[in-house]
Amino acid sequence: MTHITIYKSSATNRTVGFKSAGHAGYAEEGSDIICSAISVLTINTINSIEQFTDAVYDMSVDDEEASIDYIVTSNISDTTQVLLDALELGLRTMAADNPDYLLITVKEV
Repeated sequence: MTHITIYKSSATNRTVGFKSAGHAGYAEEGSDIICSAISVLTINTINSIEQFTDAVYDMSVDDEEASIDYIVTSNISDTTQVLLDALELGLRTMAADNPDYLLITVKEV
């Protein structure tokens, strides 16, 4: 199962980042459409924030554990917020349809 932790600001309750860890287990590695969809959503969000905003962030990746930890450390622009909200929407929609493969929790930061 893939576990997504959505980081929410304790001051604003807005999304400021996420951690994605683990393989969904929907199918064999390399054929797992749930893992692929999670990867596309998360990587596209990171790339879009980097391309379209001036946000400063911390990120760590662990290929062995299939995890990525990403948090915006600067003030969050409206554009950055929309991109993070879109990521959360996509992940929550996917989790609702695939509860055996994707778990989402929230952590205040």
